[in-house]
Amino acid sequence: MRELEREAEWRVPRLWLRMLWVGGVLLAGCLSALAAKEFVMPGARPGRNYPAHDEHPAEKITVAIDPYDVETKASIFSVKYRNFDLVPIFFVITNDGDQPISLVGMKAQLNTKDRSKLLPENRDDLLRRLAHPTRNDRTNTLPIPLPKKEVKGGVSSKTMEPIDDARFGAKAVEPHSTARGFLFFDVTDISDPLAGATFYLMGVQDASGKEVMYFEIPLEKYLSAGEAKRP
Repeated sequence: MRELEREAEWRVPRLWLRMLWVGGVLLAGCLSALAAKEFVMPGARPGRNYPAHDEHPAEKITVAIDPYDVETKASIFSVKYRNFDLVPIFFVITNDGDQPISLVGMKAQLNTKDRSKLLPENRDDLLRRLAHPTRNDRTNTLPIPLPKKEVKGGVSSKTMEPIDDARFGAKAVEPHSTARGFLFFDVTDISDPLAGATFYLMGVQDASGKEVMYFEIPLEKYLSAGEAKRP
């Protein structure tokens, strides 16, 4: 009888330990799932449906931009680009014509109110920025030259994959279709970079290879639309 009582006493703590272990496994699984959340590209509306757009009716081409400068929008990224002085801008180009257009020679540019001319960061620029590299740039005053320290830092594959998925990479836009993706601009030392800024797009070519007139989009079109509450 006593042996049965002792066995019953042991079963209770064992049951609690098992429940705690199962709960820990489930919690770890949930955290892992959140950490592994994949980037999902936002769907694109026709360009003319965005407040900040420029339409060329003769060529039937519309270019639109939608900055992801507020947390409610930027939360689609696992990286907080604002902390790295980077502004992601959702770029949309709609071809309503009957012939494809070429973007091979496309050049985007953001002109800020202080007349800075910013080009989108390429993949390598983004990776270097996100890697937080550290260098020993101090001048060596010793008579014996010291070996240079390697740049430390790196970007995980979990960070690289969303960058590759998010960046705009289309080389053409088929008839009656829309291409979209993100352009990332370095706004280091620029306060309120969107205020008074203008976005330009050049180098778009029609089916005959002729370059169409550049597109010009004042960012005030976006800021005055009130689609999102800015900080």
